[in-house]
Amino acid sequence: MKIPFSPPFINNNVIKEVTDALESGWITTGPKVKKLEELVCKYTKTPNALGVNSATSGLMLALKWYGIGEGDEVIIPAYTYAATALAVIHVGATPIMVDTEDDFNISLKGIKKAITEDTKAIIPVDIAGWPCDYDAINSLANNTRDLFHATHPNQEKLGRIVVIADAAHAIGAQYNNKFIGTTTDITVFSFHAVKNVTTAEGGAICLNLPAPFNNQEEYNFLRCFSLNGQTKDAFTKSKAGGWRYDIIYPGLKMNLPDLLAAVGVAQLPEYFENILDKRKEIFSYYQEYFATKSWAILPPFKNDKKISSCHLYALRIKDATEAQRDAIIDEIAKNGVAVNVHFQPLPLLSLFKSYGYKIEDYPNAFNNYKAEISLPIYPQLTQEQLQYIVSTITKAVENTL
Repeated sequence: MKIPFSPPFINNNVIKEVTDALESGWITTGPKVKKLEELVCKYTKTPNALGVNSATSGLMLALKWYGIGEGDEVIIPAYTYAATALAVIHVGATPIMVDTEDDFNISLKGIKKAITEDTKAIIPVDIAGWPCDYDAINSLANNTRDLFHATHPNQEKLGRIVVIADAAHAIGAQYNNKFIGTTTDITVFSFHAVKNVTTAEGGAICLNLPAPFNNQEEYNFLRCFSLNGQTKDAFTKSKAGGWRYDIIYPGLKMNLPDLLAAVGVAQLPEYFENILDKRKEIFSYYQEYFATKSWAILPPFKNDKKISSCHLYALRIKDATEAQRDAIIDEIAKNGVAVNVHFQPLPLLSLFKSYGYKIEDYPNAFNNYKAEISLPIYPQLTQEQLQYIVSTITKAVENTL
């Protein structure tokens, strides 16, 4: 049996929506993107959402909006995908990495210790779709105002460290009985091909800024900034007599096209009304099965404050070395099951080593990584396939350890 790791969910509704975009004669940013933004707002209850071409771009735009650049520091977890750090680097700021907790997410003690007068932002990452401790993180941002040094009008207006949630994995996750999207000042989702909701490539910036900010006005700014600082998008310019425009910001080209947004327009309602529950069923199946195995460390699923989006099932093998974990993966692959590892901590990667980051400074991140195996979790999986997956993993683990 051959089981892929994370194929996209493409049904007739998706094909119909994409075909509609093709037949409309308009395939770049236009009405489909606007519809997707409206759907994100509808399901997450966020005031405004801007479609962008990737979550990486979304993080960069959010950082630029806050005037973050050279000399500034942004706190991130050492355990995340490289894009979290690269967004900081690309705006000229310095990523300040901190270690993680046992649930894979950023350490609160680490954040508190890392805050300095140069800290302009904290970017928590909801690894595998498990929400971070946002009440505590927001409290840290609020309670360190005396250290904060504003160097930009938006920084002066907010008067504190901005909290930008990297929720690339977390659309559909819940925190305090609310869907992720309104838990911080800004939330960034990914709609990459392997995410719970996809546009092939893409993402969204959700704005939930407090007064005196006007979220609609900030959306308008970010939208313009994502289109090279141009006052009209191509769809508006194409209307009769609508050719004239202006460039008012040194913007970037980060807009989401309609042809891709159409996939998300079809998927989002079905995800919140059906697919999310299916992912939770599969997650629960894994939880119940691996709870019977003494060598299994189960990933977090739900508690009184949080519910995972079930983007990944991040199984850990108790006391496994990195070499043993790799051998287990090789054995699983020989039997046709595709698994993955999420993630290599950033200090293990050549780029970040060259910047002076050392994995020895992040022991929890390494311990989480060295024993982690991500299992297939998507709505197309059948009961027969799930049974094959767990039996294949069990045999691989017990034959290796």
